[in-house]
Amino acid sequence: MTRVKKKKTQAKTKILALLVAFLAGSLTLVATLVMVMPHRVTQPSSVGGPFALTDQNGNTVTDATFKGEPFLVFFGFTNCPDVCPTTLYEMSEVLNRLGSDANKTAALFVTVDPERDTPEKLKQYISSFHPRIFGLTGTEEQIDAIKKEYRVFAKKVPTKDGDYTMDHTAVVYLMDKNGRFVAPFNLSRSADEAAADLRKRL
Repeated sequence: MTRVKKKKTQAKTKILALLVAFLAGSLTLVATLVMVMPHRVTQPSSVGGPFALTDQNGNTVTDATFKGEPFLVFFGFTNCPDVCPTTLYEMSEVLNRLGSDANKTAALFVTVDPERDTPEKLKQYISSFHPRIFGLTGTEEQIDAIKKEYRVFAKKVPTKDGDYTMDHTAVVYLMDKNGRFVAPFNLSRSADEAAADLRKRL
């Protein structure tokens, strides 16, 4: 074999070896992704969990109370000037569109201000909204526990008059019949569209 042919053969061998190594590495990467990705997709949601609170009528309410029906969860406080009443109004409109089917679901208004939001105050406050909206309060420890379960931020902010307001997460959570988080519930669409989405989950 001539020196030129020998060099060409060696070059082809090196290229072939590199291709084999590349393909082997690619197959390993694909196999790893196949193993990892399904695991990540099927991980249960980290939003939501067990809770025990008191509703506007003084009754104990837990996550098991709404077992078997989808429900909405919104965190706020009765002294909220705009976001909370607007959101509760929008949820009421959605429930109104459901008609009698509204009895198969619920909306929970969980206070982030248990210091002021007693069951009596919540009862008066939510009386302006749909009857399937439940006002929930509890001890500081109970509220802290459910905020942690739902990954909710809330902070007391002093005002100039010596009082305070609350900064808080303003997401409406859609939970399924097993109390598992589905997705943030979109209230920026029409009430009819939102109601149709919720009805599909009844």
